[in-house]
Amino acid sequence: MTTRTQATIEDLYQVKSKAELVNGEILLMAPTGYLPNYAASEIFVSLREHSGRTKSGYAIADNAGFRVRLPNRGSFSPDAAWYTGKPKGMKFLEGTPALAVEVRSEGDYGASAEREMAAKRSDYFAAGTLCVWDVDLLGTDVVKAYFASDPENPVIFRRGDAANAGEAAPGWCMSVDDLFPEEEE
Repeated sequence: MTTRTQATIEDLYQVKSKAELVNGEILLMAPTGYLPNYAASEIFVSLREHSGRTKSGYAIADNAGFRVRLPNRGSFSPDAAWYTGKPKGMKFLEGTPALAVEVRSEGDYGASAEREMAAKRSDYFAAGTLCVWDVDLLGTDVVKAYFASDPENPVIFRRGDAANAGEAAPGWCMSVDDLFPEEEE
């Protein structure tokens, strides 16, 4: 009989790529392509501008770790986030972001991916996140904003809309059209 050791946050600090601690295992996350990275970057930039104007929180870019203490999860690493805690030092941020943004990559489609994303949203809400954006650059419903107050009924934002995160990032919104690069002529 072999005994399997559960990974810890300290183990996660040693990983040299984007990863999360889930069910005692380090879950590596594949790099993303141009369009999902572009969208996540635009969201971060918009949140960063909001932070500069309001001084009410911090815009967090891709690959930052958020340490949580759930029975099945020790961390999150969203594609972009709005954080209202007190960041410090070189270690992961403590707790969850008020807004977590997950931008779908090529492999984030299909029944299995939908179950995984729903489980991750549930974990975000259990840890205290107020809003989770599910950004689908291939679909008509580009941004699905899920709120902890009604997690089964997302607010849908499409091209032409100004998307927001409600009380998770008060006063902030951005154009859904900004998630897409201008088409070359």
